Amino acid sequence: MRIAVLGLGLIGSIWARHWRNDGHDVRGWNRTPKPEHPAFIGDLEAAVRGADVIAIVVSDGPAALALGQRIADHLHAGMTVCLHSTVGVGECRALRDLVTARGAAFLDMPFTGSKPGADHRTTVFYVGDDDHAVERIRGIYEAQDGRGLARILVPMGAVGQAMAAKLALNLAIAGVWQATAEALALAEGAGVAPGAFFAALEQNAGRSGVADLKKQKVLAGDVAPQFAVALMHKDLRLAQGLAGQVGMSLPLLDGVEAAYARAENLGRGGQDYWTMLEGIRGK
Repeated sequence: MRIAVLGLGLIGSIWARHWRNDGHDVRGWNRTPKPEHPAFIGDLEAAVRGADVIAIVVSDGPAALALGQRIADHLHAGMTVCLHSTVGVGECRALRDLVTARGAAFLDMPFTGSKPGADHRTTVFYVGDDDHAVERIRGIYEAQDGRGLARILVPMGAVGQAMAAKLALNLAIAGVWQATAEALALAEGAGVAPGAFFAALEQNAGRSGVADLKKQKVLAGDVAPQFAVALMHKDLRLAQGLAGQVGMSLPLLDGVEAAYARAENLGRGGQDYWTMLEGIRGK
């Protein structure tokens, strides 16, 4: 299958390599040229021309919409555009309208799993699908016999609903980690070693998937991003926007977003979000 990967960042570069190793014709494009990537092609229009699948993996909604405008004239029936960027629900639906007006299919497909999931082909995709288009792309996404990208594709309903769920779930991740970080900092302040705290947490009802995921990075002091503070902060702001649209006041969301704003102001935007702990520690 011919696949265009638009965005060769932390995740898109890994997916492009996997698909290329699976034998697909992969053309990767990035706003900042990445000639070191084996799938890189510098011409955006050439990257998408004739593609069966176009995977958009850029950092935010404005970038995704700008890409949509640039490639619109090359879209046609038979193509499927998969939006993997976490964007606003309105931005997702606006991109759908642009794509489907040209006859192409559109899938709302945010994901979870960060870099480890991408590396190990265990990414989980949430799917918003208006026209049963997911069956067109299932074979290249679902991991089988060491090929593909995904552990599972989770159907969420219509376009926009997968994106809404992704924003809600990132609020849950950020909130659970913030509580865990505060608990760890409190225990440390009373003299409990971090390793001992995590050993106790593993036997406690407060144990979580995010704590399991971040434990080794915390203990090693490894700030390299699996999911950067700046990106989580962007998603929390999008979640605030969604809360406003549905008429909800979410105090936890507002408090966690404010903490992420402080972390970015302190220069932690490029670090993994476990480093929210460092702000609580006063570092």
